[in-house]
Parts: sequence; C-alpha cells; structure tokens
Amino acid sequence: MVIEILLTILLIVVVFSVIMLHVAYATYFERKVIGHMQVRMGPMRVGPHGLLQPIADGIKLFFKEDVFPETADKPTFYAAPIICLVAALTSIAVIPFWEGMAISDINIGLLFILAMSSLAGWGVVLAGWASNSKYAFLGGLRASAQIISYEIAMGLSIVGVMMMAGSLNMSEIVKAQAQSPFGIYAIPQVLGFFVFLVAMLAETNRTPFDMPECESELVAGYCTEYAGFRFALFFLGEYVGMIVMASVGTICFLGGWTGPFEVPFFPIIWFMLKVYFLIFFFYWVRATLPRYRYDQIMALGWKVLIPLALGNVILTGIMKTFVWH
Repeated sequence: MVIEILLTILLIVVVFSVIMLHVAYATYFERKVIGHMQVRMGPMRVGPHGLLQPIADGIKLFFKEDVFPETADKPTFYAAPIICLVAALTSIAVIPFWEGMAISDINIGLLFILAMSSLAGWGVVLAGWASNSKYAFLGGLRASAQIISYEIAMGLSIVGVMMMAGSLNMSEIVKAQAQSPFGIYAIPQVLGFFVFLVAMLAETNRTPFDMPECESELVAGYCTEYAGFRFALFFLGEYVGMIVMASVGTICFLGGWTGPFEVPFFPIIWFMLKVYFLIFFFYWVRATLPRYRYDQIMALGWKVLIPLALGNVILTGIMKTFVWH
C-alpha cells in the first residue's frame, strides 16, 4: 500500500514536471512559429537562438511587484488565477499518455475533463468580478457567456465518439478506435472533429475567440489588474489548457497512442506527435485569423456549432444502428 502511494506520488511529480516544461517552451515555440509565419525571427537574445527566453520571462514575472487594487475583493482576487491553473493541471490526471500510463484511469474521464474545463473558465469570470474594474468585469462577463456557449458545443461534439466507443473511459476509447475500420474517429466523426477543433479554441480563449482579454477595447480584459506572478498563473493555466485540449482531441479523434506502425520501446511518440500537431494548429490559427466580433462568436456557437454537433449525434446514431452494428 505504501509503495503504491509512493509510486503514485512519483508519477504525479514526473508528469507535473514534464507538463510544466512543455508549457514553458510552448510559449517559446509559439513566438518562433508565428514569427516565421510573419517573416521575422522571434526571440533571439537570451541563450542560443533564444532558447532561454522562457526561463528569463519566468524569472522576470516572479520578481515583478505584485500590485493589488485597493477596491478589489482580496480573497477572490488572489484565488482566481490559482483556480485556473489547478483546474487545468487536475485534468492531466485522467489523460492516458499510453496504455496503462495515467495517474488515474477513471471510467468517466471525458466528463471529468469537461467539468475541470468549466471550473477553469469560472476562474477567469471570478478574476473579472473581483478586480472591481470595468474592463476586467466586461472581460469576465464575456468569458462566462463564451464558456456556456462553447462548452455545450464541445460536449456534444464528443457524444458521437462516446456512442462509437461505448465508453467514457479514455483508454477504452483509444482501444475502440484501434479496432475500427479507419483506426481513428476523425474520419467517420469529421463533423464532430470540426466542431471540437473550433470549440477547443474558444474554451482556451485563443485567437480568434480571445474576447475575454481583447486588448483593442478591454486593455487586457479579466487580467487587466493583475501583475507579476499572478498574471503569469493565468497564462500557465491557458497553456496547460491547450495541452489538455490537444490531448483530448488526440485521444477522441486521432487514435491516441496508436499509429500506422509500431514504434518500439516508445509508444508515447505517436501520442506526442499528434498533440504537437494540434498545438501547432493553435499557433497557425492565431497567426492567420483576425479576432471575431462578440456577436459573431455567439452566433457561431449557437447557430452553427451546436446544430452541427446535434446533427452529428443523430447521424452517428443512424449509422451505428444500421451500418456499424
């Protein structure tokens, strides 16, 4: 019993360390990728080819003054960025990186991740409300409406996957995909995959859905009044959320750790390649598309994505009854 607990703690430490290292360098690669897409170099000054830039940024933010607005709700103001980061990190616990490699391989893994995603979003809402600033408050209101709208679309987009796999357990979903004719669900579930890709951008407040922090009209939105390390916690949560959403997309639609051929000794390679591809998709969209207007975001969520996801559920039910039974 004691050995099992110690091994679990060791696994948590290893997974946490690897994820935080990925988060640090996700910021670096985003700046590099977008820089090259815009015909510029990106960060170059700290370390060879700018490789130490994330460490320099972390040190700078850690030692910056922690400014606190006089009229803010102090406990909620301090708790909001922690809620965002902890909720995002908690989601990592149920993600199987390869067969048998998950901190907790629970039977309702997908529902757990959707719940944690909602909780992280409410950290943003609380930050906007607690700051007692009009810019931050408007950002928080936008975040709440966006979470409600796109959480529904995202949940419905993976219902088809649940129906085909017959399980909410993420490991079972990967195994079911490996036994399916295409090896991945992105082909028969192309509508659901499209809805998921759009919804994951909105769930993580990424361009073109970054309305809660829209600098052109809200300064920095919900995090306007935050500085130093608390400001950094929001972006740590955002980038962890990107990794979580990319992992869910990989598991539900791209076959998880399975691939067209065996990779000896390193089954995680396929999983990581697919996750990196979806993270690159985040960068690609940011470098390509302008920010939507708020009414366009709401219309897209309620009038396009939710009907498409419902149509995909109905189509999956028909196909499972008459074709894939």
